[in-house]
Amino acid sequence: MTIIDGKQIAKEIREELREAAEKAGITPGLCVILVGDDPASAVYVRNKARGCKDAGFYSRTLRLPAETTKEELLGIIAELNNDKEIHGILVQLPLPKHLDEAEILSAIDPDKDVDGFHVRNAGALMLGRPAPVACTPQGCIELLKRANVPLTGANAVVVGRSNIVGKPMALLLLQENCTVTVCHSRTKNLKEICREADILVAAIGKPRFITGDMIKPGAAVIDVGINRLDDGTLAGDVDYEAACEKAGWITPVPGGVGPMTIAMLLKNTFEAACRG
Repeated sequence: MTIIDGKQIAKEIREELREAAEKAGITPGLCVILVGDDPASAVYVRNKARGCKDAGFYSRTLRLPAETTKEELLGIIAELNNDKEIHGILVQLPLPKHLDEAEILSAIDPDKDVDGFHVRNAGALMLGRPAPVACTPQGCIELLKRANVPLTGANAVVVGRSNIVGKPMALLLLQENCTVTVCHSRTKNLKEICREADILVAAIGKPRFITGDMIKPGAAVIDVGINRLDDGTLAGDVDYEAACEKAGWITPVPGGVGPMTIAMLLKNTFEAACRG
């Protein structure tokens, strides 16, 4: 059984991006906007800034008060859309409740939408056209490829149908010639469907929801979930110890998918810088 080390793979990608940017003679620039003082979001923002530094990118973080108005935030985004130093704009989610996430995200220039959440980019993914792709599912595909998991013809099951992970994950697996099933809270016979998966992606947001008896022997198990338990420890959506007895490949939590999300954010920023 192979443990897929997302932390190490993400480090390799940052080094590759640093070399590619130096060779191209460009300094990719990323601006992250944090509205409010959500502790988890603050940690993510710090990690993104650290990732930029490691890759030799220019990084800017804008910390705005929770009471920032829609007009103020849209004005800041409009300025960044025209800022030639900034190639990627990321608005950290969740936003305070008085701000409409869809409206805010749609204000970002699609070419600078390094999160891949703009409706134009989501549509491009649906049609198989080049565009920034949501970072977490893109990172999952990269993990599978670098771990040499066979994709063509594989039976892939995605548990979860969110716009951020589940849906784009299914589309990316289709692009890799997998046969894809998307499961969710209303799915019947979930356990039986999961048992047929050569590739099982858990993105449902429930700790240790995927148990050992739901995994096909030798399957590749990608655990997108990161759940903080009552004792303060982290757990994925997969029962890791039980899964290790069945899986052929597995991602740990933490240290699996998480670091790859930031690595793909940097990749999207680099590609945006190359487009100019």
